[in-house]
Amino acid sequence: MLYIKALHIIFIVTWFAGLFYIVRLFIYNTEAAAKAEPERSVLMAQFSIMISRLWKGIAWPSAILTAIFGPWVMLQFGWERSLNQPSGQWLLVKLFFVAGLYVYHFALHSIYKQQKAGVFKYTSNQLRIWNEVATLFLVAITMLATVKQAISWVWGISGLLALMILLLLAIRIYKNYRRS
Repeated sequence: MLYIKALHIIFIVTWFAGLFYIVRLFIYNTEAAAKAEPERSVLMAQFSIMISRLWKGIAWPSAILTAIFGPWVMLQFGWERSLNQPSGQWLLVKLFFVAGLYVYHFALHSIYKQQKAGVFKYTSNQLRIWNEVATLFLVAITMLATVKQAISWVWGISGLLALMILLLLAIRIYKNYRRS
C-alpha cells in the first residue's frame, strides 16, 4: 500500500520536473527563433530534440502514471468515503487544483505542437509567466495535501495571491535586468 503511495509521489515529482523544464525549453526555443542563421538552425534543432524527448519521455508518462496511482492511493486509504465529510473537503479542493494542473498540461501540449510546427505565438516573457503557473499549482496542491483540514481558506487564497504577485514581480525585475 505504501509502495503505491511512494510511486504516486515519485511520478508527481517527475511530472513537475518535466512541466518546469519544458517551459524553459520553450523559452530558449522562442529566443533561438529570433537569432540569425546559422545559429538559429543549430539551436532550434537541438531544442527540438530536447523538447520532444522531455515531453514524450518524461512529462507525458509521468502525468499518466500520476493519474493512475493517485486514484489507486485514494482507494487504498479509503479516502473516497471521506470526500463528503467535513474533514475530507481538503481533498475535493486538491482534486480541483489537480484538474487545473491537467488543463495546464494540455495547454503546454498545445504550445509543444505549435513550436514543433514552427509557430511561436508567445514571447519569451509570456512563457516565463506560463512557467510560474506550475509553481502555483505545486504550492496549492502540496499545502492542501500536507496541512489538510487545518488550512484556513482565507490564508490559503491570500498566500497563493501573494505568491503570484511575488512571481510576477520577479519576472518583471528579471526582464528589466535582461534589458540593461
